[in-house]
Amino acid sequence: MQLFVDDLTVIDFSYLCNKRGIVGESWIVDVLLDGSLNEQSMVLDFAIVKKQIKAIIDDAVDHKLLLPTQESALTVKDSPFHTNHQTLDFLSDRASYFLQSPKCAFALIDCLEITITSVTQYLNKIIMAQLPNNVQGLTLTLRPENIAGDYYHYTHGLKLHDGNCQRIAHGHRSKIQVFVDGRKNSQLEHKWCQRWQDIYIASEADRIAKSAIELSEQAMLNLTPDHQYFSYTAPQGRFDIAVENKVLDVVDCDSTVELLADFVARQLKKERPTNTIKVIGYEGVAKGAIVSV
Repeated sequence: MQLFVDDLTVIDFSYLCNKRGIVGESWIVDVLLDGSLNEQSMVLDFAIVKKQIKAIIDDAVDHKLLLPTQESALTVKDSPFHTNHQTLDFLSDRASYFLQSPKCAFALIDCLEITITSVTQYLNKIIMAQLPNNVQGLTLTLRPENIAGDYYHYTHGLKLHDGNCQRIAHGHRSKIQVFVDGRKNSQLEHKWCQRWQDIYIASEADRIAKSAIELSEQAMLNLTPDHQYFSYTAPQGRFDIAVENKVLDVVDCDSTVELLADFVARQLKKERPTNTIKVIGYEGVAKGAIVSV
């Protein structure tokens, strides 16, 4: 007997890639369970699937930075500054990144590369260990949203958020829609998707001096004049990141989807002061904000 739930949840996260650096991503999750019927004549109550399995997935990977522990360019150590924190040094082909975060902000996955396959295997083991004995099989399908036009991958953190969005390196795969005087402008959409492709978006208010950053000893030796520094303390702990200019965009606002849509609209309005600009910004799948100026 099989039980399925399509579109169970969406996981928004970032991951380390040796070629692309830190990459924001959003995957839709479908679940298929194999098993015998229980005393309620069910494989598993839909309410349990939707609540328990979703909660397990969210706790394991959602709003986290996924780390391929077999990657030689990655070093993760306990932080010398705070308990239950870790430092991360990542010297990718594209850029170097250095972080400090609470341990809960990272998911260490035993693989060489973060892929749909490696994350699926990681989640399968975690979920199956918590399911009842009558469930003998689990098939997870992780898939990106089918987007016909342009989209971008970005990573950020929200220091004012009480939940997991406060984590300084989580991300999304998002589309954007731009309208000028009521007409959709694909060229401007493409321009912004190119600007924010595999980008780290930081808030100017979170900028700190190099002397104030908390990173590993080795990271401090590898910093270059091209690195910029950002840090904040949120309910889960202290967050620090050093990012190179070439993979960074610093905005004059917080990086909520509402304010990012407003940021794009304001930049376009400067270029076209006599036009009406409308921006529909997305944060991952099927959610976002609309701004008109």
